[in-house]
Amino acid sequence: MIENVRTSNVQRFAGFGALYDQNRPAAPQEVVKLLTTYLQRKPQTVVDVGCGTGLSTFLWLNEAERIIGVEPSDDMRAVAVSKWEASNQPDHMQFVKGLSHELDLPSASADVITCSQSFHWMEPQSTLREFARVLRPGGVFAAYDCDWPPAFDWKIEEQYQRLITLGDARALELAPKEQQAHKWNKEEHLQQIRRSGLFRYAREIVFHNWETCDAERYANLAFSQGGLQTALKLGADELNDEINAFREQVAKAFGGEEREILFGYRLRMGVV
Repeated sequence: MIENVRTSNVQRFAGFGALYDQNRPAAPQEVVKLLTTYLQRKPQTVVDVGCGTGLSTFLWLNEAERIIGVEPSDDMRAVAVSKWEASNQPDHMQFVKGLSHELDLPSASADVITCSQSFHWMEPQSTLREFARVLRPGGVFAAYDCDWPPAFDWKIEEQYQRLITLGDARALELAPKEQQAHKWNKEEHLQQIRRSGLFRYAREIVFHNWETCDAERYANLAFSQGGLQTALKLGADELNDEINAFREQVAKAFGGEEREILFGYRLRMGVV
């Protein structure tokens, strides 16, 4: 059962790596500041699990001696590798294929493990056992996510949420049960860390980051959500009218200008 879930969760992100990478927010620098503060030193090895296109991996480029991005989706990982190649192939960074519950890494070999926008796609307890094995004593695990939609305009946000709800519903209707993805509740991340009994300290930290955005990017943030993409891949063509209406509404709200939008973040962490 759980293996079917893992396969479906990986497949959910097939086919739109470029769209994801071009529009999703890059991980904010506050993540590095927070985690190095709790680690109390510059990390030697950082492992970014469920790294997607590397938006959360390149954050550590100048902050750690070794950086490993782990991503099971070939499409997502290919985008990350292409960015690595365009960055002159830094030899202390690599991207590998893997799953969170069976990392191909020695025990006590990492200082920091992160999951950016990804921990809710992983079976939590088997994943946490593996993370605790790989972390050195005093090492830090952090799962962090941004709230959707980003703060901008209540009418746009209302339509954003409506579109995502429609996409999720149609994806459930169209996908065979054995191929449906499964999310674990983000609100239970901290509880899962504590329940594992593997971390001596755990807490939640809330912060935010402002980013400049235009209408195209804001609309594409909605279109990069997995449920909507899954519904479209499964033939939910009737959603195109909703998508076009949303795009027009967003364009009108931005008025041809770039605007500042706010991403709120919730980080749940544990120290082994």
